[in-house]
Amino acid sequence: MRSKNLIYLCLFIVLPLLGFGQDDAMVKSIGQRFGLYTERAIQEKMYLHLDRPFYLVGETMWFKAYNFEGASHRFLDLSKVAYLEVLDNENNAMAQTKFSLLDGKGNGSLILPATIGSGTYKVRCYTNWMKNFSPDYFFETSVTVLNPFVRFDPDKLAKEDVSYDIQFFPEGGHLVKNIESKIAFRAVGKDGKGISFTGAIVDQQNNTIVKFQPVRHGIGSFMMVPEAGSSYTAKIRDSKGREFSYPLPKVEEQGFVMQVKDTTNNRIKITVNGQLNGDEPVEVYMLSHTRQTKQYAEKKVLTKDGAVFLLDKNKLGEGVSHIAIFNEKLRPVCERLYFKRPSAKLAIDAKVGKTFITREKVALDLSANSGTGTPELTNMSVSVFLVDSIGTNPQLDITSFLWLTSDLRGNVESPEYYFQNVNSETDQALDNLMLTHGWRRLKWEKVFAATTVEFEHLPEYDGHFMFGKIVGKSDGAPAANVGAFLAAPDAPAMLYAAMSDPKGNVMFELRNFIGQKEITIQTDLRHDSTYRFEMASPFSKQFSSQTVPAFYFDKTLENNLLTRSINMQTVNAYQPTVFLQKKAVLKDSLAFFGMPDEKYFLDDFTRFPTMEEVLREYVRGVLVRRRQKQFHFRMIDKLLPNTFYTTDPLLLLDGIPIFDTDKFMEIDPLKVKKIELASSRYFLGPMTFTGIASFTTYKSDLAGFELNPNVLVMPYEGVQAHREFYSPKYDSGNASSRIADFRNLMFWAPDVTTDAAGKAHVEFNTSDQVGQYKVVIQGVTPSGIPGSKSVTFEVGKRNF
Repeated sequence: MRSKNLIYLCLFIVLPLLGFGQDDAMVKSIGQRFGLYTERAIQEKMYLHLDRPFYLVGETMWFKAYNFEGASHRFLDLSKVAYLEVLDNENNAMAQTKFSLLDGKGNGSLILPATIGSGTYKVRCYTNWMKNFSPDYFFETSVTVLNPFVRFDPDKLAKEDVSYDIQFFPEGGHLVKNIESKIAFRAVGKDGKGISFTGAIVDQQNNTIVKFQPVRHGIGSFMMVPEAGSSYTAKIRDSKGREFSYPLPKVEEQGFVMQVKDTTNNRIKITVNGQLNGDEPVEVYMLSHTRQTKQYAEKKVLTKDGAVFLLDKNKLGEGVSHIAIFNEKLRPVCERLYFKRPSAKLAIDAKVGKTFITREKVALDLSANSGTGTPELTNMSVSVFLVDSIGTNPQLDITSFLWLTSDLRGNVESPEYYFQNVNSETDQALDNLMLTHGWRRLKWEKVFAATTVEFEHLPEYDGHFMFGKIVGKSDGAPAANVGAFLAAPDAPAMLYAAMSDPKGNVMFELRNFIGQKEITIQTDLRHDSTYRFEMASPFSKQFSSQTVPAFYFDKTLENNLLTRSINMQTVNAYQPTVFLQKKAVLKDSLAFFGMPDEKYFLDDFTRFPTMEEVLREYVRGVLVRRRQKQFHFRMIDKLLPNTFYTTDPLLLLDGIPIFDTDKFMEIDPLKVKKIELASSRYFLGPMTFTGIASFTTYKSDLAGFELNPNVLVMPYEGVQAHREFYSPKYDSGNASSRIADFRNLMFWAPDVTTDAAGKAHVEFNTSDQVGQYKVVIQGVTPSGIPGSKSVTFEVGKRNF
């Protein structure tokens, strides 16, 4: 199984473009090692478009997932399953679901349960392969959820906290004595937003060294030369005159400092200075890369005057790039991020037309132009919802996410600002952002390790993985090389088999496992009846450092909340018959073993009172024998006529393996609908069976058959079944229907693709809710160029 996954993984390798500053063995070694690592460490980047930023419990959260190859931002068809969670501020899961991905795209829905209290929550989305890396790589956004059925005190929740979070980030990573450094800072309040203040750096004698203040969103920078033996404190005064003090990072006696500046000839000047043990020059290496591609390595000799690298910007990709400095032992000594503005932009246009009345058809004309001269089949998701007064901040758009926030640490306030009004001020603010939110995606000890890096989590490219452990009942010791079976009472039969590893770990690959089912897990109880299972949750137990904004609700909006609550309950009351429509799922009627060699519908034959008589009288492919007072089945080998296997076949009842043949023979044959036989040796994962005898009851529910107590029975939800958003149509003279239509979410289309001319058209009807509606469109071209668009329109009252 592992080798199969690795072969598949190689199909998605993005070969690095290596560059070398000069013909040097160490420089080549850096590039080669980095290339070997990036060939295996493929980066998935997930973006999630939510239908709205604000919900009530009982409402449905609709979402569209875009899964990209991290470097090119093209759709990546690697993982076929994605995980979505709604977490509180302590990372407790309030709701969880799994959904399918195909060609890098997937969509689904999640009903917010009434157990969720009012507050701000984190929505995160990821794949199993992404669990190999930091949870900071998972897509995360915040939503506001209100529970109108549980009393809460908004004034208490919104109580002001005058403490601020202020951090200082020396360029390159460290303050080193007597070397001038650029120090960036970030100051945010409890709500996660930047604050306005004035500040000064003072030494231990309270002498003012430098004054500073933020440029944008509480972020800014200043220059200073730290002196040996000195300690520094930042004193700030906020907009209300309150004063606070914060220590600066410690001044190091030895180390390296880097400065990165743009030049006028399309180059980046990277200056490295250092305090070293001796006066002898040392070698330093510079490595740059853009999301693990377009790598460029170069060597310089560091003297007392420093070392200067001149990096051509053409060697960098667009977006966030990483620049690292290494010493002669290939240990990182300085690191920072650099941003290169993308040249291409996807321009999305949406034409609504006019002001509408309730229950009127809306025609939405969409267009997408990437500026490349050739229209691309842009894939988009479209949401239309009522803009009420209790709405919250809009969701992060796909352009800001792909080019900026997905490669930065922590919350980025108003990321769209950095792409608007491009000038020297925004360029300075953007460079400060690179310093305050900078981090490294890579662990260099793994990149430059002597052995090939191994990954614990495999990509789910063919089905959902379910993990567990087989241990002894008496001593809890891991059970190695024990076969296990997972199945759910269902028709057609779907059986999954696995073998435990030396540590007792077992993994089932659940192909085509859709929806909520009751599953059974067991060993071969004829031989292995002394074990038990410990099943693990497939959701990640690692969490990012990103926090959710503080929750605030204005009490003056209680009447608006009441209206929204009534609308939600009205929609849910009619949803089963009017507002909800499930797309029919085409289900394969064949069992996992394919077309049976023999099939018997028992209603077509004379009924016999015992199962033994049924099998002896007209089921030709299996013989029933009693040996030592026990029943045994023997099946004919279809490849060798008149030859019987000498061991029992796999016996299934509604897809569940049954290992007690004597007990099975006691079942009432009138409860069995059909019998299917696979009359040849069958291989299922690590298991081999001498034929399969499958029995199906009328309701596929075991018909009262009692399973062995050693069988673990538990509820389990696979990937969610496809659920289609539905809105009523009023184009057949039914606009005067008395059925209330109080939808706040008017329209949701997760998969809209433009035609060869770059055009698309969607239609929907307005509801009974008057007011302003917002249209939010997110999209990306096959070549990885993202774009978004928001427009509004008004809906007025219908005059009957």
